[in-house]
Amino acid sequence: MSAVLRSIWDGLAGGSWLDQVNLGLGITGVWLMVKRSLWAFPVGLVAVTVQGVLFFRTRIYADAALQLFFFVALAWGWWHWVRDRGDASELPVTTMPGRERVMVIVVTVAATVGWALAARRWTNSLMPWRDAAIAMLQVAGQMLQARKKLENWAFFTVANAIAIPAYWSAELAYTAFLFGLYLVLGLLGWRAWARAKKAQNGAPAKP
Repeated sequence: MSAVLRSIWDGLAGGSWLDQVNLGLGITGVWLMVKRSLWAFPVGLVAVTVQGVLFFRTRIYADAALQLFFFVALAWGWWHWVRDRGDASELPVTTMPGRERVMVIVVTVAATVGWALAARRWTNSLMPWRDAAIAMLQVAGQMLQARKKLENWAFFTVANAIAIPAYWSAELAYTAFLFGLYLVLGLLGWRAWARAKKAQNGAPAKP
């Protein structure tokens, strides 16, 4: 256990200033999204920009390119949350109908398979299926979050739950620790958004 704690501390204290900025922005952005604050979007835009630079510097070009998608999704989500709220104080939290939910799951699974097969063929990825699943679940979650759909937290939760044991087994305790933080924040967000949706519908929210 001491070795694990040392690894986490080394990750927290030994990263570059850009790594520390990335961590701070990431946690702040998720926390603001839990609160359904519009500030989550400008913070998120800066966060994915920093993340993209970090990936590009380490020549992880696929993940760097993925940050461009997240940037566009965040910008669109910001616009959507502001434009479509009308005269209300905020855009309401909604859920997907059953057919749309099934469609999103099917598309996410298909995209995961395609990404993993491509990674196996054209890269030397150690865990292409894991990487593909995490990436596609995050993509789906980001798109749903931009539309303020409650289900976004389910996709992020599954992505984090896959990432934690994967990085732990790879002896990357610090990275597993970070995904653990995001898992906790995601579960808090899921609960907070569900309560907000009940309040919007006139149902009393549980304390």
